[in-house]
Amino acid sequence: MKKLLILTLILFLTFSVSFVYSQGYRNPILPGFHADPSVCRNGDDFYLVNSTFQYFPGVPVFHSKDLIHWEQIGNCLSRQSQLDLSGLYSQANPELGWTNGGVYATTIRCHKGRFYMVTTVFPSRRHFYVWTDNPAGEWSEPIVIDFAIGSCDPTLYFEDDKCYFIWKEGDIKICEIDVETGKQLGEIHHLGTGLGGRYPEGPHIYKKDGYYYMMLAEGGTEQGHQVNILRSRSLFGPYESNRANPILSHFNMEMQNSEIQGLGHADFVQAPDSSWWMICLGYRTSGYLLHVMGRETFLAPVRWDKNAWPVVNGNGTLSIDMQCETLPQVLMPTDPKKEEFNYVKRDTPADSYHSIGLPWGWHGIGNPDLKCYSLTERKGWLRLYPKSTTLDEATSPTFVARRQTEKKFSATVLLDASEIKEGMQTGITAYAAPLNHYDILVERRNGSLLVRPNIRLGELAHSQQEIKLNNSKVYLRIASDAVYYTMEYSIDGKNFKTLAKMDFRYLSTEVIGGFTGVMLGVFAQGDSKNGVADFDWMEYITE
Repeated sequence: MKKLLILTLILFLTFSVSFVYSQGYRNPILPGFHADPSVCRNGDDFYLVNSTFQYFPGVPVFHSKDLIHWEQIGNCLSRQSQLDLSGLYSQANPELGWTNGGVYATTIRCHKGRFYMVTTVFPSRRHFYVWTDNPAGEWSEPIVIDFAIGSCDPTLYFEDDKCYFIWKEGDIKICEIDVETGKQLGEIHHLGTGLGGRYPEGPHIYKKDGYYYMMLAEGGTEQGHQVNILRSRSLFGPYESNRANPILSHFNMEMQNSEIQGLGHADFVQAPDSSWWMICLGYRTSGYLLHVMGRETFLAPVRWDKNAWPVVNGNGTLSIDMQCETLPQVLMPTDPKKEEFNYVKRDTPADSYHSIGLPWGWHGIGNPDLKCYSLTERKGWLRLYPKSTTLDEATSPTFVARRQTEKKFSATVLLDASEIKEGMQTGITAYAAPLNHYDILVERRNGSLLVRPNIRLGELAHSQQEIKLNNSKVYLRIASDAVYYTMEYSIDGKNFKTLAKMDFRYLSTEVIGGFTGVMLGVFAQGDSKNGVADFDWMEYITE
């Protein structure tokens, strides 16, 4: 009997290991607004970063053991001294708009155990990088590239003890730099513009089998996005094109009806078992070619034989359910469905956004006023102090939010409105842009506590009805069935009443522009003195 049990255990473990290797995975690996992904490896660990544009803190850092399951461990840019977003959105310069500000495409690289993240800030087009020996900790002050101003998408390439800065300024350029100072060391070389598609961007260089491979995205970050690759025997070129380009694209007849569109802006990484993988962005459409969750992070296996061109997932396309052999899968902690707003103490400077103690993945707009947020004044509650800046302004309202990650969801908060004063508004929002957001507002007017929907569509703000509350504690919910966003409230947390609903399309990128996705969060605004809003928790449930 004992031998039988041992044999059964051996067979079970053998089957389990085999299953782990071949069970496949589901795309996107980082759902919701996780644009412009870049990945690197240090030993058996993978690290990934994304662009954050106008949101702060900037550039989330994720860790993984298998490229499939990821845990956020920090943010590269958590202090205003690293990323000053003030003044980007000025009425004196309306042409800048909210869509053209903040952190554009990011790249992460590891060299001799030190991590570097390089990016560009708009509208200054200033390139800089930060570094750390601990990607889960605070990162350095910026090292500015003072000899180059370009559109975006810089990267670093290390070879031996040399560091090269690569950027786009008309065409793609490369120059050796002093990695300690960012100063130019050698002459600037021109690497071309890819295959002539519009908006060549996101260049990365890899060395394999004596070739330098240059991969870049072309076609713009919409339906026509694609990934092309070229190679050369010399780092400085000339580079020849792969006849099979594009190596990744859904801009073709085969994938025209795919839920996934806009694939591009990719990065390669080699795993410890020598297999190759591609990280890229794409988006899942809601309805006909419209998307609301922003550009997300996808994963694809890559076959890269010796002296050959890389082949992505066999035919250069991706799917939601990927059936392929994977690395041994290692689960990572996931965000709780119910965020209880407990203070998280971190070893961080007082001027760091991390000092608030919010969970990773919660962001404000612009540089938040840290004094407007507290998780300690009322234990277990998020306390917000209002500012006169509203959600309709692209500066820095009192606002904190997490990403919408699925088309069908519900986001519910419990608000204690007992300390709301005259002239103050607070509530929950599905926020896409300053002039495109769906809110539930709670306010005190003439002594009465009121709840109402607020639908902001460009220059139009619509409030369908308002209800007088007889209780200071109220449950607020925004939900979506993938077609409509519904705004609801409840007094007991069980029976919810609908205040309004609105079509998803007015929060979609194709309608409003920009490069981000819907954020779900809470806010406080108005000229109230001594007023506060307290939120006990947010529950986020997806289908």
